[in-house]
Amino acid sequence: MKQTHQARPVAAVLARPLLAALIAAMAPAMVATTLLPAKAQAAGQQSARQRIAFNEGWRFHLGDPDGNSAPYLYDIRPEVKESADGKVADAMPEEAARIARGNVPVLKPWILPTGNAFIKDPAKRHPRPAREPALDAPFTKADFNDTAWRAVTLPHDWAIEGPFLETGPYGGMGRLKTWGPAWYRNKISVTPGDAGKSIFLDIDGAMAYSSVWINGRLAGGWPYGYNSYRVDLTKYLEPGENQLAIRLDNTPESARWYPGAGLYRNVWLTKVAPLHVGQWGVQVRTPRVSKESAEVAWNVTLDNAGSAPATAEVTTQLYALDDRGGIAGKAVATVVSPRTAIAPGASAVVSGSATVQNPRLWGPVPTQKPHRYTAVTTVRQDGRVVDRYETPFGIRDVRFDGNKGLFVNGEHVPIRGVNNHHDLGALGAAFNVRAAERQLEILMEMGINAVRMSHNPPDPQLLELTDRLGLMVQNEVFDSWERKKTPLDFHLIFPDWHEQDLRAMLRRDRNHPSIVMWSVGNEVGEQYTGEHGAAIGRKLVGIVHEEDPGRPATTAMNWAKPDMPLPGTMDVISLNYQGAGIRTLPGQFPAFHEKFPDKAILHTESASALSSRGEYQFPVPGVLSASVRPGAGGDPKTQQVSAYELFAADFGSSADRAFASLDQNPYTAGEFVWTGFDYLGEPTPYYGARSSYSGIVDLAGFRKDRFYLYQARWRPGLPMAHILPHWTWPERVGEVTPVHVFTSGDEAELFVNGKSQGRLKKAPYAYRLRWDFVTYEPGTVEVVAYKDGKEWARSSVKTAGAPAAVHAAADRATIAGDGRDLSFITVRVTDKAGLTAPRANNRVRFAIDGPAELVATDNGDPTSFESFQSPERAAFNGLVLGIVRAKAGAKGPITVRVSAEGLQGTSVALRGTGR
Repeated sequence: MKQTHQARPVAAVLARPLLAALIAAMAPAMVATTLLPAKAQAAGQQSARQRIAFNEGWRFHLGDPDGNSAPYLYDIRPEVKESADGKVADAMPEEAARIARGNVPVLKPWILPTGNAFIKDPAKRHPRPAREPALDAPFTKADFNDTAWRAVTLPHDWAIEGPFLETGPYGGMGRLKTWGPAWYRNKISVTPGDAGKSIFLDIDGAMAYSSVWINGRLAGGWPYGYNSYRVDLTKYLEPGENQLAIRLDNTPESARWYPGAGLYRNVWLTKVAPLHVGQWGVQVRTPRVSKESAEVAWNVTLDNAGSAPATAEVTTQLYALDDRGGIAGKAVATVVSPRTAIAPGASAVVSGSATVQNPRLWGPVPTQKPHRYTAVTTVRQDGRVVDRYETPFGIRDVRFDGNKGLFVNGEHVPIRGVNNHHDLGALGAAFNVRAAERQLEILMEMGINAVRMSHNPPDPQLLELTDRLGLMVQNEVFDSWERKKTPLDFHLIFPDWHEQDLRAMLRRDRNHPSIVMWSVGNEVGEQYTGEHGAAIGRKLVGIVHEEDPGRPATTAMNWAKPDMPLPGTMDVISLNYQGAGIRTLPGQFPAFHEKFPDKAILHTESASALSSRGEYQFPVPGVLSASVRPGAGGDPKTQQVSAYELFAADFGSSADRAFASLDQNPYTAGEFVWTGFDYLGEPTPYYGARSSYSGIVDLAGFRKDRFYLYQARWRPGLPMAHILPHWTWPERVGEVTPVHVFTSGDEAELFVNGKSQGRLKKAPYAYRLRWDFVTYEPGTVEVVAYKDGKEWARSSVKTAGAPAAVHAAADRATIAGDGRDLSFITVRVTDKAGLTAPRANNRVRFAIDGPAELVATDNGDPTSFESFQSPERAAFNGLVLGIVRAKAGAKGPITVRVSAEGLQGTSVALRGTGR
C-alpha cells in the first residue's frame, strides 16, 4: 500500500548552518554518485545507503552444465526452421508464431515477480511459486570450482571478440555470434555491519533473459536485455561469503542489429536501512519556469522493508551543480516534510515543492547552457539519518507547437539530431563513458543538438553525458510490440513485460533534463492492425502520462498514414522517411499537418543515406538522390558504396532531399538522421558485410564527406568549405571527375591548378555545389566560398604521392589510470610531404611501452573481418584507429609505437594520471 503526504516548506537557512547540519548527519558512504562536498561526507553519522560498484572479481563461462540448456529456459520459444538475412529494413512486421507450450518446465514463474513494482494493478502482480525450481544448477553452488573459468571485469561483451562469421545469414546481427548461454559468478560478503539492512543487486543492463541465483537459489531476473533492473537479495543472503551466479541466454534472431552479449553495463550492490528511498524513488519536476523564478516539485517514494512500523521525516535540499556535476555553493532551497508513518512492508509518497529565484536554466547547445541542480533527500527515523539520496535534475521549460515545432525556455529550437545504436564500434556493446563521450563530441562538432536512442533504453551514463553536454534526447523503449520483426525478438515477451519495461525506463530516466520526449515504439507492426494497434499505442501513452505527465509520448511511424488509428493516439507525430517520401510515395508532412494541425511533426529517421568513407565510384550520375544499384552508387564485388553522398537505402533519400522536405514544410520540428555513426549489423545494401553504411561517421569514428554537408547546414555561422573527392587518381588523367563542395557559404568558385572551373551559387533547396564536368589532372583543387558576396572560406585538396610514413595523433594525451579511461589514436598513412595517402591500405601495427594496453583497432571498413583485438590492421583509405586504455593504477609515461613495413614509423606519448 502507498500513502501520500504533502511536505511543508521552511526557510532555506536552518537554525544551524546547513554545512554543520550535514557534517553532523552524514558520513562517508560507499556511494559512487555522491555529490556533496567532501567535508559534508567526512564526519558524523554513518549513512545507511551504500552504492558499491560491483564490476571486479567476476568469473565467466560460455555454455550450460553438460551442454544442456533445457532446464534453464525462461520460456518456450518458437522453433526457427530457417534463418534469413537481408530482409528489407522497412518490411512489414509479421504476426507472432503460435507456440505449443505443453508441460515443459520453465523459469518464467520465478522471474516474473522481479517486475512487480512496475505493475500498477496489484491484482496483476505475480506471486512467487512456493516451491523452488526443480533443477540442480551446479554453476550456482558455492562448492562449484570456477577457477578454470575466465576472469573478467565488467562491463563485458563477450561476443565482440568474435571470430566473425564470414558466411551464412548473419549480417543483420553484425556477423558476430551473440547467442547462447553464458554464466558469470562472483562472491558477496555480508559483514556484521550489514545486519538488518536490505541488500539489492542493481544491474544496468544484461543481454539477455537473465536469471540471478544466490547460494543455489533463484532470486529473480529480467528478460529484456536493454533495461536496468533490481533484484532483492536480502532474504537469500547469509552472514559471511555468498555465491552469486548470473545466467544469460541471448537468443539468435533476436535483433536487426548487433545486440552485444554479456553483463555489458555496470553492476552495483546497494545496501540500505529498512526505511529507505525506493528504487528510482525521487521524481523532480519543474511545472513553472521563467528567467525570474521556477517552481521545483518532487515526489519521494519511501519503502519500509522492516517488520515494524516506521516514522520518517524527509528533508529535501536543492543545490546548483557546476559544469562537471559537483555541488556549487550552498543550498538554494530546503524543505522539511511532516513526519510520515509507514506500515511494515508498505510504501509512502512524500511530496514537496520550492521556488528557486533566478534559476540557472538547462538548455540545449549551442544557444543555451546545460545548467543543472541536484536534490539531496535526507531520511530520518527517530532523529537519526537512515538514508540519503541524490537526484540530479535540470530546470527548463519544453513546449511543442504544431506550427513551429519545439521551444525550449521560450526559444525556438529546431531539432538537429541523429539516431545512434548502442554499440561503440570496436569496443562492442560494453559501455565505456569516454568512448560514448568521444562519439558525442564528434557529432557536436558537426552541429547536433539532439540524439534519439535507437531503439532501446540506453546506459544511464549516456544520459548523464547528454545532460552535461546540453544535448536533447528522444528516449525510446521498444523496437517491436506484439508483431515480430525477427523470429525471437521482443515480441515474445511484450505481452508479459511491456508495462514493467516501460515504467522501469520512465522511472529510471525521467529526471534527466536532456530528455524532451519519450518514444514507445519504432516502426511497429501495429501500424498495420488498425484499432487493435491503436489500443496498444493508447495504453503505452497512458503509462507515459501516469509516470511523467510533463513530457509528450510518440512512436516512430514508417507506414501509418494520417487517416489510420495509430497516429491519433500519439502526442507528437514522428515519421520515419515519410516526410521526404518513401520510394514512389509523395512526402507525407503536409497530409499529417492537415490532419493534426495542433501536433508537432518531426522526422524521427531521415535520409538513411549510405556511403563508405573514401570510396568514390565512377561515373557519377547527375541525380540529387538515388537508391544504391550495381554500377550506380554501389559495387557488389567490393561491397562498398560510393562516397559522393548521393545514394541511399531504397526507402530513404540523400541528405539533400531530406533537407528540402524540411525546408519546404517549415512547421516541422526537425530531424533525427539515420545514423550518426555506422554501427555493427544491418549492413544495407550488402549483407555480406559486418557493419552499416548509413553513418555520417564511420565505425572507427572517422568523418565521412557527409559530415561536412550536415555541418554546413547545422553550423551556418562557421566559415567552412569541403571538397570531394580526394585528388589522387593517376588512372583518371584526362577523364571527367566531378567535384562537389559542401559549404556554409552561398556560392563558390572552383580552381584546378589555378584555372577557374566557374563560380556557382546555391539554388533554392540546393545544399551542395557541384562541378560535374571537371577533367582530372594531378595537382591542386581549391575552392573559394562566398557569403553575401564576401569571401567566406577556402579549402584545397592536393594529389598525394606514394605512401612513405605513418603519422599518429591522440585525441587525449592524458588518461586516468582507472582501468576504464581511453585514448583514441588516429593513424594516417602519408606521403613524404605529409599528405594523407587517400587510397593507402598498408598494414599498420601498434605496440605499447608503459602501464597501458591496446584494447582494440579498427579502420572503418564495413567489409573487414579482421578481429577488433588485433594489434595490426590494414589501413582503409589511409586511416587506422588504435584504442589504448591505461591499466588500473597506471601513473607515468606511456608510449604508443606505430609502424608499417616499408614506411617511416612514429610514436605517441601519453601519460597515466593514476587512480
